[in-house]
Amino acid sequence: MQSTEKLVELVRQKHQVLLQLREVGGRQTDLVTAGDVASLLKLLAAKQELIAALQNLERDLTPYYAEDPERRVWKSPQHRVDCAKRVTECNALLEEIVRLEKIGAEKMTARRNEVADQLHQVHSAAQIRSAYQANRQSHTS
Repeated sequence: MQSTEKLVELVRQKHQVLLQLREVGGRQTDLVTAGDVASLLKLLAAKQELIAALQNLERDLTPYYAEDPERRVWKSPQHRVDCAKRVTECNALLEEIVRLEKIGAEKMTARRNEVADQLHQVHSAAQIRSAYQANRQSHTS
C-alpha cells in the first residue's frame, strides 16, 4: 500500500506542475502578443524549472508504468478511482499544454516576421534618405 500512496503523491505533484505549465503557456502567449520580451524571458526561465520538475516526476513515475495496475494494493477502491481520474486529467492537461506551445510558437514566428519586416522597412527608408541626401548634395555642389 505504501507504493500506491507514493504513486498517488507523484501523480498529484505531476498534476500540480502541469496546471502551472498550462498557466505559464497562456501567459507566454499573451507576452509574445504584447511584445514584452523582458517579461517573456523571465517567464521562460520559470517555465524551464517547471519542465525540469516534470522530468524528475516522470523519472520517479517510470517504475510504476511497468507494474500491473491490477496487482497494486490500494488504501481503498476510491483511492484507485481518484488516482485514475487524476492521471486522465494529467493527460488532458498535457494535450492542452502541447496545443498552447504550438500556438505560442506560431505567434513567436509571426512576431519575429513582423519585427524583421519593420527592420527591413527602416533599413530601406534609411537607404532612400541617404540616396536622396547624396543626390541633393551633388546638385548643390
